[in-house]
Amino acid sequence: MNDGGGDGGAGHTARPQRADARRNKETLLDAAAAIFVAAGVEAPVRDIAARAGVGTATIYRHFPSRADLIIAVYRHQVDACAEAGPALLAEGPTPHAALGRWIDLFVDFLVTKHGLAAVLQSDNAGYETLHAYFLDRLVPVCGRLLDAATASGEIRPGFQAYEVMRGVGNLCIGADNDPRYDPRRLVELLVAGLRRPH
Repeated sequence: MNDGGGDGGAGHTARPQRADARRNKETLLDAAAAIFVAAGVEAPVRDIAARAGVGTATIYRHFPSRADLIIAVYRHQVDACAEAGPALLAEGPTPHAALGRWIDLFVDFLVTKHGLAAVLQSDNAGYETLHAYFLDRLVPVCGRLLDAATASGEIRPGFQAYEVMRGVGNLCIGADNDPRYDPRRLVELLVAGLRRPH
């Protein structure tokens, strides 16, 4: 059915199939991210497949190796965090509220990233470009949120996106292996500390 009489009708069906395939891939990546957080990056593929509602063959078709899956999960989460920034700024009650919500999402991402830290520091060549991708995608988004909050008079001027993100990242270190430590409380203090004094 896929091979015969193909190209004439393909123009009508290719776009929906691509959209469906993209949605299915996103569902799979979300499932993999959740499993990685809960059970680590060595979790069985069958667990990821079960959560995503697909067969293991589907995962291997998209991601032939575990490294391919880990890289795709990381990039998917970076993209989701980057895309959330403008949406939160448009929908939030204030730029400072949008910044706080975005940093909360960033913390969610960092918790997952720290779970992947050991494998991301391995010698796999595919991992080398991920840190640059992370910075290229997220620093400008954080910068726009900071600029908007500064322009609205809510926060003091002079904060750089990279330093704020680095500070948040440092506060998240250790969250995955110390149940007594809640980085969100300290991150909330950091965000509150950006405010302009009244």
